[in-house]
Amino acid sequence: MQVVEELPYAVQEDEHFWIPMSDGVRLAGRSWRPAEADTGPVPAVLEYIPYRRRDLTSVRDSMHHPYIAGHGYACVRVDLRGTGDSEGVLTDEYLEREQRDAEEVLAWLAEQPWCDGRTAMLGLSWGGFAALQVAARRPPSLGAIAINCFTDDRYADDMHYMGGCLLSDNLAEAGTMFAYSTCPPDPATVGDRWRDMWLERLDAVDPWILNWLRHQRRDDYWRHASVCEDYSSVRCPVLAASGWADGYSNAVLRLLEHLDVPRRGLVGPWSHRYPYLGRPGPAIGYLQEVVRWFDHWLKGEDNGAGEGPALWAWMQESVPPATAYEDRPGRWVREESWPSDRVERTVYPLSRYRINAPKDEAGTDSLTVSSPLTVGQFAGKWASYNAPPDLPYDQREEDGGSLVFDSDVLSEDVEILGSAAAELDVSVTEPVAMVAARLCDVAPDGSATRVTFGLLNLTHRESHDHPEPLTPGERYRVTVTLNGVAQVFPAGHRIRLSLSTSYWPLAWPPPRKFLMTVHPEGSNLTLPVRPVSANEDPAPHPFGEAEAAPEIAHERREPPEHRWTVHRDLVDTRSSLEIVKDGGIMHFEGVDLDVGRRAYEDYDSVAAEFTSPRGRSSWTMRFARGEWRTRTETHASLQCTEEEFRVYATLDAYEGDERIFSREWSEAVPRDLM
Repeated sequence: MQVVEELPYAVQEDEHFWIPMSDGVRLAGRSWRPAEADTGPVPAVLEYIPYRRRDLTSVRDSMHHPYIAGHGYACVRVDLRGTGDSEGVLTDEYLEREQRDAEEVLAWLAEQPWCDGRTAMLGLSWGGFAALQVAARRPPSLGAIAINCFTDDRYADDMHYMGGCLLSDNLAEAGTMFAYSTCPPDPATVGDRWRDMWLERLDAVDPWILNWLRHQRRDDYWRHASVCEDYSSVRCPVLAASGWADGYSNAVLRLLEHLDVPRRGLVGPWSHRYPYLGRPGPAIGYLQEVVRWFDHWLKGEDNGAGEGPALWAWMQESVPPATAYEDRPGRWVREESWPSDRVERTVYPLSRYRINAPKDEAGTDSLTVSSPLTVGQFAGKWASYNAPPDLPYDQREEDGGSLVFDSDVLSEDVEILGSAAAELDVSVTEPVAMVAARLCDVAPDGSATRVTFGLLNLTHRESHDHPEPLTPGERYRVTVTLNGVAQVFPAGHRIRLSLSTSYWPLAWPPPRKFLMTVHPEGSNLTLPVRPVSANEDPAPHPFGEAEAAPEIAHERREPPEHRWTVHRDLVDTRSSLEIVKDGGIMHFEGVDLDVGRRAYEDYDSVAAEFTSPRGRSSWTMRFARGEWRTRTETHASLQCTEEEFRVYATLDAYEGDERIFSREWSEAVPRDLM
């Protein structure tokens, strides 16, 4: 990445200011804007997230906000209510109050003397969610958004549930926000009332996992802030990006299909990161694209940002299985519109352990599978957070507990772009059951690289709103949609479809072990084939080298630790996955602050006992400056019986060595066909 020291405009920073809300609460902001903006106002760009602007996101913020500001914008980072130095409390994600706050922030920005009345929003993850959700509310000043790693469907395509199956990331993210929502404000900003503000946060919190478990089907809780409920509500131009290694790539393709505003899609090989920091690489000059997008829609520049293809996608080449990649080989491909007429949905019938050629007949021999709970230990995370090794490993061991269908050795390359689907004719032996479908690239040496996957809770086969139990022995036609991807299956390799009845710990298993029968005569694999003949002339793609402003001064004072370990105990037949993400201690020179954060996750199960799975998420957050030292320790665990989920959680907060707050929770939530 190229660090850009000289920008078109000199940038001045306002490290802290307050933005008043209509109910009296004040939100904490930070801004970077051209020095000339006080006499020549410019559009404002808002990033609105709960991850602490003065420390935890300050390095990343220092790379892109000054860069964009140096191209003629007033960039503003605001901590959500109840996070960082902002007043109030944060009790859940994407609440109505949060979105009203955002509208008020945009109105406040538009009225500032350095703003010309036009605004935009920029964001990754929560920030991407926020920008899209606020755009659907149509605040008058909002002229464009640039969003990354987001979803338009909070139930079907977020880290809570997938295909109606409960994801372990539901617990992991709840653990993250349990930690972040209980951090103290900085006394250097808020003064002596920091302790009262902190105690208010501590007293208001409940583990978010409880609320998310109380909504196990698609209800009004999830419909709120899901833009897919009404795509026509979005009326401003949208630049949407994500990565194939992330969990949020599908939403880019859906926005291209359903929005009726100027929009552009960009999907690279990346994990959950901004594309200018994209890993696996190659990273791209994303900030240049953002500036060009805003220049066109907010400043009216005729720079071509409103033209060109609807979608740029990184067509990934075959790679050996690995839990981390520095780069993914491939090339950029373009589609003028999406869905693309050039992508052919090709149906491959299934037979006994085979993926047949499209012209062949399906098989007639039924096949059965009942997977062990260890299938899924090499699945990686639902979304790669660029915290190696969190990508899926060689799938051969997973395939040993799965029903496997292989194609013939390919005589020529096959390229896909979009979402594959497994259409299955199945019967099961229990009223609650699931299926996990994996699409793999199988090399001549037998190694299997997972390309994409999908899950389906079979009780949700017709609807996420109104799931229905299965009748044991009855046959059902179901469709498992896999995450969208761009991938080359090279000549000499095979394409593999693997089906399993568990995928733990990525997804929570059903309440009881069951047998699934697949009837191939009614089953097939549908691939979104992009003919090799559709390949473009080798014209260069439009993306320059990744650029950013210099990072702020920071120093790592204790080393990080990252560990991802699978354990198998053959005495008590317990298997577990242990994840440690310890950032060490980071010193931020500009605010003279030491910050430490350590996350620990553990998922285990015993043999074939479907009520034995247990997940645990524990965090320690530390903030220190001189004599001021604080620490929070949060813990949440999830277990189950056949009838309910059981949550146990604790929260302890320390000032110096004195524990000033302690609370614990022990609650049960009934299983709802889950």
